Amino acid sequence: MSDLDKLKDAIYDGDLDSAIAITNKALQEEIDPEVILNAGLIAGMNRVGESFKNNEIYVPEVLIAARAMKSALAILEPGLIEAGVEPIGTIVIGTVQGDLHDIGKNLVAMMLKGAGFNVVDLGTDISPEQFLRAAQEHNASILGLSTLLTTTMPMMQKTITTLNEKGLGAQVMIGGAPVTQEYADKIGASGYAADAATAVDIAKQLAGVNA
Repeated sequence: MSDLDKLKDAIYDGDLDSAIAITNKALQEEIDPEVILNAGLIAGMNRVGESFKNNEIYVPEVLIAARAMKSALAILEPGLIEAGVEPIGTIVIGTVQGDLHDIGKNLVAMMLKGAGFNVVDLGTDISPEQFLRAAQEHNASILGLSTLLTTTMPMMQKTITTLNEKGLGAQVMIGGAPVTQEYADKIGASGYAADAATAVDIAKQLAGVNA
């Protein structure tokens, strides 16, 4: 088994120490940071996503895997920047105004980062104007809106309306417990995801990348 296969397994297993050690060893052996990223970290998180969708693992395991990925990615980032490796795209994500829930949103953000996106996480209780400013500032191609409360679902529509009024070309994907595909269609969202793994697939589709 190659070091990168071991790294993929370490990410999947959430083995933080091994993920860090293998990443450092691969860099010492002068393996291209982009190869380490794609064949190790992203491949591991892709496997996590598939297992999560198939109900073979659950949120705690995903969070542990994401923590290992995040630590290994921090080691890789200087090399990736030096090599000029570009992310798949930039996604601005947040929980809409009036809602302070963030567990699902945080999970989606980590999965997106593990898939190779640059993720700008605004946090919770984010107004349409804040989404707009962040999208403009970071030149985001995709916005991710989350909510857990039925009472704040209208803020999703208001955010999309605000973006459209300003002529922002970013696509909007939405999710959260009360949200449905029917609602996404109704308010003109570009995509809907029922869970974090599906959110990655939708984001890749919106970014023009094969899921």
